[in-house]
Amino acid sequence: MFTVANIFTGCNLLAGVLSIIFTFSGRLEWAVLAILIGALFDFFDGFMARLLKQPSELGKQLDSLADLVTFGVAPGLIVFVLLILSGAWDIILEQGGTLNDLWLEGTMGYSVHYWVSVFLNDLVGNQHPGYINHFYGWYYFLPFVALFIPFFSMFRLAKFNIDERQSTGFIGLPTPANSIFFASFALLLWDGFDQDNWKAVISLTLIKDQILMTFVVVFSVLLISEVRLFSLKFTHFGWKGNELRYLFLLSAAIIIALLYVWALPIIVLLYLILSIVSNLLKTHKN
Repeated sequence: MFTVANIFTGCNLLAGVLSIIFTFSGRLEWAVLAILIGALFDFFDGFMARLLKQPSELGKQLDSLADLVTFGVAPGLIVFVLLILSGAWDIILEQGGTLNDLWLEGTMGYSVHYWVSVFLNDLVGNQHPGYINHFYGWYYFLPFVALFIPFFSMFRLAKFNIDERQSTGFIGLPTPANSIFFASFALLLWDGFDQDNWKAVISLTLIKDQILMTFVVVFSVLLISEVRLFSLKFTHFGWKGNELRYLFLLSAAIIIALLYVWALPIIVLLYLILSIVSNLLKTHKN
C-alpha cells in the first residue's frame, strides 16, 4: 500500500489541501504554488511507479482521488474567491468607489481575506446589529459558478480511469491543465496588485464575472469532451513521433522567459490550439 509512488500521490493530495487553506487565508499566490507542487508530485508518482515497477489498481484510484482535490476542488475554490472579488469590485464601481476601496491598505492577502469574510458573513447572515451588508442579489450566487470546476473534474477523472483510449493521449482536457489555467488568474491578479499599469487593468478584467464565468463553462465542457489532446509522456526521446511535444515544450519555455507568470494561461491555450490543429491535419491526411 505505502509504495514510493503512492506516497508521492499522497503528497499531491496534501498539496491540494494546503492550496485550499491558503486560498481562504487570502494568500492566493501560495495557493497556486501549492497546486504547482501538487502537479510535480502527480507527474513523479507515475514516473516512480514505472521506474520501480510498482503500478497497481490501488495507485490508479489513489491518483484520481488526489487529483480531484488538487486539480478539481482547489482551483474551483480559487475561482470562487476570484468571483467574490469580482462581485465586490462591481459593487464598489456602482457606488462610485475606486480601486483603493477594493485593495485595502496592507497586503493583497489581507484584502482578499477581508472580502471573503465579508461575503461569507453576508451570505449566512452573521452580521453585527450595526453591520451593513455589502453583497446583495446576484452577487450572493455568482461565486458558486466556480463549483462547475470540481463537479466536471470528478466526471473527467472517473472517465479517464475506465477509458482505454487514453493510454497515449487524452480525450478531453486533463484536469492539471484546467487547474493551471484557472489558478494562473490568481497569479496575474497578484502580479498586478498595487500597480497602476496594464497588469492591473488586464488582471482585473480577466476576473470580471462575465469573462471568468464564460471560461469556467467552456473549460468545464472541454473536461468531458471528446476532443483529442496530445500527452507529454515520452516513450522515447527521438524527434520522430515527438515533433508536437518538442514544439510545445520549446514554445512554452520561450513564452515563460518572455512573460513570466503571464505565460501560464497562454501556454494552456497553446496546448489546446496545437492539439486541435494536429487533429485537423491527421483528419486531412486520412
